Amino acid sequence: MNYKHIFRNTALALGLTASIAGGAQESPKEEDFFRIARISAPEGTVLEVGGLTVMPNGNLAVATRRGDIFIVENPTSNRPYFRKFASGLHEVLGLAYKDGSLYCAQRGELTKMTDTNKDGKADAFETVYAWPLSGHYHEYSFGPKIAPDGSFFVSANVAFGDEEWWRGESRVPWRGWVMKISPDGQMQPWATGVRSPAGLGMIDGELFYADNQGDWLGSGGIAHVKRGAFMGHPAGLRWAGMPGSPVTLTEQKFHATVDERRKRDAAGRAIKPENVQNEKFVMLHEMKTAFPQVQTPAVWLPHGIYGISNSEILTIPENTFGPFAGQLLVGDQGQSKIMRVFMEKVAGEYQGAAFDFRSGFQSGVLRMAWAPDGSLFVGETNRGWGSAGDANQGLQRLVWNNRLPFEMRAIRAMPDGFEIEFTKPVAKASAEDIASYNVESFLYKYHSVYGSPTVNTKSCEVKGVKVSDDGMKARIIVDGLRPAYIHHIRLDGVRAAEGSYSLVHPMAYYTLNNIPEGAKLTGAGISTKNSAKETKPAAAPAKTTTKPAAKPGATTATTTPDDPKARAAAAAKKPAAKAPTFEDVKPLLAKNTCNACHNTDKRQVGPAFKDVAKRKYSVDKIVQLIYNPQPENWPGYATPMPPMPQVPKAEAIKIAEWIRSLAP
Repeated sequence: MNYKHIFRNTALALGLTASIAGGAQESPKEEDFFRIARISAPEGTVLEVGGLTVMPNGNLAVATRRGDIFIVENPTSNRPYFRKFASGLHEVLGLAYKDGSLYCAQRGELTKMTDTNKDGKADAFETVYAWPLSGHYHEYSFGPKIAPDGSFFVSANVAFGDEEWWRGESRVPWRGWVMKISPDGQMQPWATGVRSPAGLGMIDGELFYADNQGDWLGSGGIAHVKRGAFMGHPAGLRWAGMPGSPVTLTEQKFHATVDERRKRDAAGRAIKPENVQNEKFVMLHEMKTAFPQVQTPAVWLPHGIYGISNSEILTIPENTFGPFAGQLLVGDQGQSKIMRVFMEKVAGEYQGAAFDFRSGFQSGVLRMAWAPDGSLFVGETNRGWGSAGDANQGLQRLVWNNRLPFEMRAIRAMPDGFEIEFTKPVAKASAEDIASYNVESFLYKYHSVYGSPTVNTKSCEVKGVKVSDDGMKARIIVDGLRPAYIHHIRLDGVRAAEGSYSLVHPMAYYTLNNIPEGAKLTGAGISTKNSAKETKPAAAPAKTTTKPAAKPGATTATTTPDDPKARAAAAAKKPAAKAPTFEDVKPLLAKNTCNACHNTDKRQVGPAFKDVAKRKYSVDKIVQLIYNPQPENWPGYATPMPPMPQVPKAEAIKIAEWIRSLAP
C-alpha cells in the first residue's frame, strides 16, 4: 500500500501546510483533483474511438474508426457490458442520438441507425444525405452535431496533393466545407475554409469547430462557424459559386490577392514552400480588409503548447468539475490531453483565454461525452500518426474528486488590461507585486506554408495591479495591448492565501480579438510594487589578505602552471559539473509540455529523448533546436515540432543538459 500517497492526499484534503520528509510541501498538481480511470473493454476489442454519445437511459454509445458501434451498459461501473450494435461501417468519426436512433458520419454519408425489433442491434440503416468522394484517404467526415432546429452539422476534411502532398485540396464538392443537413435529407452548404475540422461543438445553440495546424493555418484553435464564413483554408473556395452556397468570396479573387507559392524547380518538380525569415507577411485578421467573410479564431490554441491536433469541443455542465461550469473543454489527439477555454463576447465577437486542464491520457483524445454521474468519458485513438501515451486506442473516464484546485478561473479583457478571477483567494502580498505577472503578445503568419513560427512577439509591461478585497480577483494594467493578437499571461509569482500554493496552471493564452470600451482603472488601491526592481543593499567589500610572495618556480593554489601537462592534470582533478537527473527536469518537462510529444525511451509524436542524445548535440545546439526546430533532421515523423520560444532560457539549458546525459 502506498502510505506516502495516502498521507499526501490527506494533507491536501485537510489544507495542511506542514512539510513532508523535511521539505516544503509540493503544490498540488492537476492529477490531485482530476483522476483518469480506465473502462474495461472485452478482450480483443479495438476501441479506436471515433464517436461517443450518452443515451437517455445512461448507456454509452461508442463508434470506432474501424466501423463498429458498441452500446456500453453500466459504463461507469466496475464491470461495464459491451454489446455490438452495428458493424461494417466506413470510418465513423462522430456519433449522435436523436428520437430513438443513432446518427453517424461515415466517410461518404450521414447515416441513421435504428433498432426496430428491439433486439439490441441496429436493423435499419438509412442514408440521410450522401456527399461525393474522390477516394483520397484523407477525406474524413466528422459529426454530426445536432442544431437547435433538429438539423445536423457535418464537416468534411480536405484531401492532399499527390505530388504536392503538403497542400490541401478539395477534389469534389463540399470538401473543406461545413454542411447543415435537415432530418429529411436537404443539405445546405454552411461555411468553407476548414482544413481538418475534427472538433465540432454546439455551444449555447451556436456552432464552433476546432481545426489543426497545417497549410494556411499557423496554429490550431476554436472558431465560431457563422453561415457564409470563410475560415481561412482556400481549398473549398472551388465550390463557392455552386447553387446554395452562402460564401461570396471566389477562388479567383483569393488567388489574385494571396500568393499560393506554387513553384517548380528546373526539373519541373513542385517545390514545397518553407517559412522565410524577415519576409513581409500578412496575418489572417488582416485579410478581413479585402475579404469581410474571413472568420478568425475565437480562441487560438498555440501549437505545441495547447495541442497539435485539436478535437472535440464541449461545454462543462452546472454542478460538474467544480468552478468551471459553462466553460469549454477541448481535446487534443497528438498530445493526448484536454484544455479548458473561457470565452466572452466583446464588440459582437467571441474571444477568451485557454488554459491547460488535464494531460496523461493513454492515447490521443478525439471524443468526449458527459456521463450521468458528472464524470467525463474520453474516447481515444492515435490512428497510426502517434500520440502521447502508451496505447494506440482507448476509452477512459475523467473523474473530479470534489476538491477545489487553485487556478485562474477566468480572464476577462479590460480597456487597459485584464481582470483575472481565481478559484480561491490569493495571498495579497504576492498578488499585489507586479513582478508576479508577465505578459507578452504574438501571432502567426497567414501563408501556404505548413504551420507558422510565432511572429511580432512583443513584451507588454504590467504597470499596476488592484486586488479585490476578497482576494478572488486581480485586475492588471497592461501597456501595449494589441487587438487580434494572442496575449501570453503568466502568474508564476501569485500564491494562494491558504497554504501559499502556486497555481496548478500558472499560464494562459488570451486571444484579444477586440479591446472593450469602458473606464480604465484609476483611483486608490492600485499597487505598483515591483520586487524585481527593488534596490538591493550593496555587498560589503571583500576582505583582502596579503600573502607572502611565492618562491621562483613555485606554483600556488591560485596560479596555473605554465606546463601544458600540468594544466591538463589540474583540469582533470577539477570535478565535472553534475548533469541534472530526471527528477530535476521532470517538472520542467511537464510545465513546458515536452512530455506531450516526447518520451525518455520510446518514440511518440516526436523522437525519444535518448534518440536525440545519440546525435551528440551540444547543450547550445539543443537549446537552439528548442527555440528553432529543424524538422528536416527527423524525416520519419509526420508532425513537425513547432518553435517553443516560451521556454525560459535557464530551463531550456537544464533540459538540454539532461538530454545530453542520456547519450550512451
